[in-house]
Amino acid sequence: MNVPDTDMPENDPADHDADAPPMAQAQAEGAEETAPREPAPRAKERLPRRRSRRVRNPFVVALSAILSLLFLFVLGAGFALYLGKVEFERRGPLETAKTVVVARGQGVQSIAQQLAREGAIDIPLLFSAGVTLYKAQDKLQAGEYELKPGVSMREIMDIMSSGKTILHGLTVPEGLTSKQVIALVNASEMLSGPLVDAVPAEGSLLPETYKFTRGTPRDQVIKRMRADLNKALEVAWQKRDPSLPLKSPAELLVLASIVEKETGIAEERPRVAAVFVNRLRKGMRLQSDPTILYGLHGGDAWTMPRTLTRSELDQPNPYNTYQIDRLPPGPIANVGVAALEAVARPADTKDLYFVADGTGGHAFAETLAEHNKNVARWREVEKQRAQNGAAAAQSTQ
Repeated sequence: MNVPDTDMPENDPADHDADAPPMAQAQAEGAEETAPREPAPRAKERLPRRRSRRVRNPFVVALSAILSLLFLFVLGAGFALYLGKVEFERRGPLETAKTVVVARGQGVQSIAQQLAREGAIDIPLLFSAGVTLYKAQDKLQAGEYELKPGVSMREIMDIMSSGKTILHGLTVPEGLTSKQVIALVNASEMLSGPLVDAVPAEGSLLPETYKFTRGTPRDQVIKRMRADLNKALEVAWQKRDPSLPLKSPAELLVLASIVEKETGIAEERPRVAAVFVNRLRKGMRLQSDPTILYGLHGGDAWTMPRTLTRSELDQPNPYNTYQIDRLPPGPIANVGVAALEAVARPADTKDLYFVADGTGGHAFAETLAEHNKNVARWREVEKQRAQNGAAAAQSTQ
């Protein structure tokens, strides 16, 4: 059956598009084109930073300036110290060795000026500063110093701090009286202080070579001599033969002084000591000529050659061991350590006599008969010497 036409209109695409909304229309128009990319986001613009209020603060600015100046000062001071240290330790101006004497009580500045005057350093202020920085100002010691060529300021400081001064010597021979020892001390130009007037007790000083620095007081040297004698005597007494016929260290000292004056030969001292010890044990008189001389002349007994006369032998005095039975009342000289040791430990002999043998030593004997023979031989030696002397005197006329 046929379907009749209707009055409904046909769908017109154009009409349909016309009726579409605009967005839909745009989509429809660009349906065949590629969709456009979204634009890149714009970079953020940099804004100028605002300065901190603290930076602009005047106090902060001033503090920063002060710290900068302080840093520069420290840097400069460090550099100056480095240069000063180099100068302090570099070779000095001395071309030859020189002796410098630093007096007691001198300060660092005074020492520096003295070193500059004597050509040992160039810059006294630098020496003073260096000694102060090394904290050695209280360590510098008085005395006499030998400075070698080219010695630096640092080396001078070390030398004076160590106290390595030049030492001078005073030799006191064994057998001198105390008066003679004091004369030696007073005559020394290396010692200082007033001359010694009081003469110490006989035998109270130890003969020795004493080392000291220039300017040491004289009384200080005398004190050392006393102290050394006391120590030596104590040691000798402690080491003595227990069988010695001596009652005290004082008696040992007296006998040692007699031995000291009887012989100057070291190896003879123990044997000479044995003669006197044997005599004391037997109750015999010592009969020592030097004791008579000391009794007659005291501290001047050996200031000149002396010969005993018969009248002097017979003249009474407390030191005449031809007349007294035991030891004299005190020492007749100052003794060395060797004489003290000889008396403390005498030789093991039976000798009771000795006399000069003409060679500088002595001939020893156990009996009087043997001794008389030795004396006769000594008389011949003396006679021969006298004849030779007379002949020599005639030949020179």
